[in-house]
Amino acid sequence: MDRRRLTAIGVLVAAAGTAAAVTVPSFAGENPATRRTAPAASDGVAPEVLDALSRDLSLTRDQAARRLKTERWASGTVAKLRTELGADYGGSWLGADGTTLNVAVADPAQAARVTAAGAVPKPVDRGVAELDAVKTRLDKAGDDATPDVAGWYVDVPTNTVVVVAQPGAEAAGRRFAEASGVPAGAVRVRTADEAPRPLFDVRGGDAYFINNAGRCSVGFSVVGGFVTAGHCGRPGDRTTGANRVAQGTFAASSFPGDDWAVVEVNGQWTPQGVVNDFNGGTVPVNGSTEAPVGASVCRSGSTTGTRCGVIQAKNATVNYPEGTVTGLTRTNVCAEPGDSGGAWLSGDQAQGVTSGGSGDCTRGGVTFFQPVNEILQRNNLTLVTAGDQRAPSAPPAGGGSTAPPASTAPATPPAGDAADCTGQVSRTGRIAAGRAQVQPDGRFFRVSGGAQEACVSAPSGARVALELQRFTGAGFRTVARADSTDGLARLTADTPAGAYRYRVVGLAGAGEYTLAFSAR
Repeated sequence: MDRRRLTAIGVLVAAAGTAAAVTVPSFAGENPATRRTAPAASDGVAPEVLDALSRDLSLTRDQAARRLKTERWASGTVAKLRTELGADYGGSWLGADGTTLNVAVADPAQAARVTAAGAVPKPVDRGVAELDAVKTRLDKAGDDATPDVAGWYVDVPTNTVVVVAQPGAEAAGRRFAEASGVPAGAVRVRTADEAPRPLFDVRGGDAYFINNAGRCSVGFSVVGGFVTAGHCGRPGDRTTGANRVAQGTFAASSFPGDDWAVVEVNGQWTPQGVVNDFNGGTVPVNGSTEAPVGASVCRSGSTTGTRCGVIQAKNATVNYPEGTVTGLTRTNVCAEPGDSGGAWLSGDQAQGVTSGGSGDCTRGGVTFFQPVNEILQRNNLTLVTAGDQRAPSAPPAGGGSTAPPASTAPATPPAGDAADCTGQVSRTGRIAAGRAQVQPDGRFFRVSGGAQEACVSAPSGARVALELQRFTGAGFRTVARADSTDGLARLTADTPAGAYRYRVVGLAGAGEYTLAFSAR
């Protein structure tokens, strides 16, 4: 055995807790074409989403599943009513329990149309277009806002535009609104101890780095790269992954004013339509249908993992120290520095990328995101989804699609003691029947060719399968497989140079497993 090469591989895989090149985004994991996920509780919802909602919204899994079902219905109903009501549409929001869709109407004669659609009509004085116009006036006067004014947003339940002022600075908020020339009845001032700042820092972590210094989080995969926050970088800035492998270049960026950016990745990175659940697995992205106010939403970021809450308002303006940003969505989800640019999901639908906020995940806070559909439209981008079988623009370096794959015949797993499952790299995770996890950490690693060995110790009373997969140019293909016997699965495969990953598949039972692997 070549100990020098083994050490090199071990360092690559173990450094920063990752394998080697991270599939893009940092959240990438399983090949959409072959992904096998746990049985969803309802309508294809990933169990990881239900778990996060249950934790952060104090719901049971069944309640979370029912809420997501209602929110999907509400999204479609709102889109239909907005078109039908035209100028009389005053906005919409879900009730606090997530079961009732309220739709504001400026013309009482339109109430019957709302009721027929299954929603509750709410009479208001102003249509949402008029509220947006009021907010636009405030946006134009944004340069005159003092630091005592944290921001402003359209609040459809109260049919007003809310100006947020620091405690004791209500007068400053009112002066700002009056100076902008907006109608007094259309604006109200509320106080909150908010000092939003872009969630950006210079600490290392499992995300991506800008010019080998600042750290942010990947948002969503698009064809050729990913979207993230604009304050994370400027056009021409170079990025590296969490493993410090060269990743890409900022191709476009907007901040302040907006807060979005587009990173084009090199051929070593493959955009995947998934989001890291920060629990050893991934959840799918199946579209970008916009969720209504009051809908649940979950955020993934490299500092605080996955956190959930509800959408509080849309078309919000935030007065950051670096400048004003408009058109954001306001939530009660917590976030911290380094989460910037991360993905927001409502169910399996992409919503936006993290901009900034106030507070933290210890005491709670308010966080804003830049809507993803605006980023896609402004830059003529195509979102990569879990069902997208589009081949990447180039295979990972060192793993060409023309290289012959290793044998796909199942390996014969000898029986053995789980304590004997050791290797250069070790990972643990939880698995259940019907579930699958990609290791190491949802990513892949590289080898220069030769024998690979791996083993996985199954949970007590459970059965698992261990798969070795190789990137072939259009996705990952299983090249060797072993099923567990007597609590242990082992495989050995002679493989060409390329990019590989392991996949642990639950066949029966549930519990914690340990995977160990090495290359000669």
